[in-house]
Amino acid sequence: MTNLSEGEIAKRLRAKQRDSSVIFRRNRALGYVSNHIPAVVRYIQRRKDNLITTCIGRSFQVYTASHFRLLHVSGQHPDEITAMATDRWHIYTACNKCIYAWRAGKHVRHIYRGHSKNVHLLLSFNRHLIAVDEANIVKVWNVKEEDVYLEIPFKPEEFLVTAIAHPPTYVNKIVLGSKQGRLQIWNIKDNHLVYTFNGHESRVTSIEPAPAIDVVAVGHQDGTTIVMNLKYDEILMEFKQDWGAVSKITFRTDGPPIMATASTNGYVAFWNLEEKKIASQLQAHEDSITTTICLPNEPLILTTSPDNSMKLWIFDMTDGGARLLRIREGHTAPPLCIRYHGVRGNTILSSGEDSSLRSFSTISETLNRNMGKASYNRKSSKKKNRFEEDNHRMPPIIEFTTELTREKEWDNIAAIHSGSIQTTTWSFHKNRMGDHRLIPEHFTNKNRKDFKTETTCVTLTHCGNFVLLGYSNGEVQRFNIQSGIHRASYGKPAHAAAIRGIACDNLSQMVVTGCSAGLLKYWHFKEKLDKPFVVSKLSEGIVLMRCHRESAMIAVALENFVLLVIDMDTKVVIRKFEGHSAKINDVTFSPDSRWLISASMDTTIKVWDIPSSYMIDHFRVERPCVSLTMSPTGNFLATAHVNNLGIYLWANKMLFNQLSLRSINPCSTAPYVGLPTNVADEINLEESIQELSMDVNEEEDTDDEETLGEEVNFTYETPEQLSKELITMSGIAISRWQNLLDLEIIKKRNKPKAPPKVPKQAPFFLPTVAGLDMKFDVTQEKANNELESKIFKSSTLNNLTTFGNLLEETAANGEFERSVSYLKQMGPSMVDFEVKSLHPIGGGTVKAMLQFLKTLQYMFETNNNFELAQSYLSAFLRSHGTNLIDFPPVINALEELTKVQEASWEKVEEHLMYGMGVVAALRNFVQ
Repeated sequence: MTNLSEGEIAKRLRAKQRDSSVIFRRNRALGYVSNHIPAVVRYIQRRKDNLITTCIGRSFQVYTASHFRLLHVSGQHPDEITAMATDRWHIYTACNKCIYAWRAGKHVRHIYRGHSKNVHLLLSFNRHLIAVDEANIVKVWNVKEEDVYLEIPFKPEEFLVTAIAHPPTYVNKIVLGSKQGRLQIWNIKDNHLVYTFNGHESRVTSIEPAPAIDVVAVGHQDGTTIVMNLKYDEILMEFKQDWGAVSKITFRTDGPPIMATASTNGYVAFWNLEEKKIASQLQAHEDSITTTICLPNEPLILTTSPDNSMKLWIFDMTDGGARLLRIREGHTAPPLCIRYHGVRGNTILSSGEDSSLRSFSTISETLNRNMGKASYNRKSSKKKNRFEEDNHRMPPIIEFTTELTREKEWDNIAAIHSGSIQTTTWSFHKNRMGDHRLIPEHFTNKNRKDFKTETTCVTLTHCGNFVLLGYSNGEVQRFNIQSGIHRASYGKPAHAAAIRGIACDNLSQMVVTGCSAGLLKYWHFKEKLDKPFVVSKLSEGIVLMRCHRESAMIAVALENFVLLVIDMDTKVVIRKFEGHSAKINDVTFSPDSRWLISASMDTTIKVWDIPSSYMIDHFRVERPCVSLTMSPTGNFLATAHVNNLGIYLWANKMLFNQLSLRSINPCSTAPYVGLPTNVADEINLEESIQELSMDVNEEEDTDDEETLGEEVNFTYETPEQLSKELITMSGIAISRWQNLLDLEIIKKRNKPKAPPKVPKQAPFFLPTVAGLDMKFDVTQEKANNELESKIFKSSTLNNLTTFGNLLEETAANGEFERSVSYLKQMGPSMVDFEVKSLHPIGGGTVKAMLQFLKTLQYMFETNNNFELAQSYLSAFLRSHGTNLIDFPPVINALEELTKVQEASWEKVEEHLMYGMGVVAALRNFVQ
């Protein structure tokens, strides 16, 4: 096992940050619940509750069964998890030919390496772990020693292992099921085959021990479930389900003799074992059911599915059937449009390819809500089984708009659907689909002649009363969202080409429409609707429009991948941004309207600074972003991507970091950034492995600690710097360096009202050196005593101070410590004077300026006098920042110093921001 030192981990983190976005940091992903890997359940005595572990790709999540509350998320695995198991002590996960044992779901305690192929079956067996890999080899691992206790190879053509189980009371024995349909019992203690069952001809998909001794249930690919007695090799009963293969089997242990079998089409069948017939059935999921577990001694059954949902059912129906008790679910198909809702930035509305509209909370999963799926006839759809083929289901929502005004009085969300003329309304307050279908009268079933026209864009007025719709035939209509009545039409029609964008100002006085022909038209909202009062012609056709009403700006994306920012008041293009190389999918403004953020099919996300008209950030992701939105508070950027079920949050580093933004070439290559995960960073697994190695070495260091304790006369003196890896402060008074930052203000405030008295001057023949302590300058006296030469030295021709001469000497000897010590003795005023004297205009030299920057670099590299270096650098930039353009060597030295300073600040920032975040969270909790 390769151990990573703390320095290596920090180096990797810094490398990732350099290759990441300048402004945004990966935060986490929302909307992931489960996938095709079966979940596992274990009972925790201390909690008196069952913990449910579900797989979500490269990590797993742990929930409580009592409230479905998310406890924690594991670290990121190197690849997708292929199997999971659990026991009283660990959660086991298989990934990339390795098996990881997690303690408390957060820390890796053991790693088992040795499989030649990926592991697809895991079974916890007391203090052993049984694993079956794709090479058809069964390995029995010692959990504590991490070595292989037993290895059993099988020939795939004779016995391909597909299922594994351990019957209770069968000491040291396991049951294996095969693709050929046969079963085998193996004794893993002495490695011999106990018995072979002929079984069924179909593939074995699941083996589950029954509460009765010697009895197991075996599920097959053809839908057959066989309950058999292992001791006598006798088939007790046989059942056949018509819904496909048996994916999982479980037994109720709370009294009733019920066996549940799950199928690959989402059905669960409950069989009465006493009457040998089906008791009830349940369609639990839209996809195959991968987990079916009856909780011990409780009338509860847990199911999970690749449809990204986890459900808990309770048997309390009058007919003995189960009803839904708790649910956690996300989108079953990728999201198409996401928008923040509300002013707090805690809720994200999302519409997906599954025709549903959902609300995700950024605070807690318990606040997530499902508004349902769009239907042509909502009442009729509610009467049907929610998983039956619904002929009333509408196409997916491709775009929607929302407003807070009148939210509790009537519908406040309007949504358009792919290829449909109908616009649906939704109520966030009632958490359901509305009753209105907004269709122009000439497009109703009685009068419709054009069946190709569809709704292409939508917007709600700020007052929450009207919804404006644009259509592919160029029409623009206005409806009252409260009553659903048509109110007005703009133009005859408004455009000759398809409407691609529509916007309305904050006071509902003006409507702006754009079409695929590149025309931008401005209309009065209520009067003179037959023609626009201003028409603008753009260079290319419009793809989409987004409006920021508070600043009266519109962002327009063109077909040639160019972004325009238009002022609604002056009707002119105020900014033009070029840099994307493919179709622009979505655009959003920051809350303060300073930034314009765009996403394109070229897999890049770019941030444009509107006041300076420069691109200030860009990064590339694995899959194109189809929709993005920024929170009203500016905390997070949320994105949705092609073929991804989740919503990804990116934290705005500008809120808790001091970043210097620079212009970036829009055509330069964007750095690749991985999508956010459910955990803080992928380094978590490496840190867990590092903790594992530290735990292993604890016992080795014990003897050394005891030996040190025997030394009686051991004394310890605190060094000036404990470690070069740690940031060390200077220890001098805070006023000595903090006042340097505000020296000009302090001088103005301390300016005397009366003229100062002239102090009695010292004799001219007793010169002193500037500093806190009174010292006589004897350098000239030494020079006079040198009788070897009467020629003036060249250094005496310049006006360098004593500190300037020290700096020039460092160019030859490289001893920066003398310069640092000299500065530490000075007060703020003298430090400011010495820094100003470095410039050639002030009597200094370029060489002195270079050596001063190298001195600061030395202070950052040694991690010593950290606060002094920051103050001195600030004073230097404040004094000479505008005059450095004439000295390219100084500019280059300053760039090198910037890199070292940023690396040094990251060490402080990581711990400082963490502490501030904890304090802020505790303060909010107390309030």
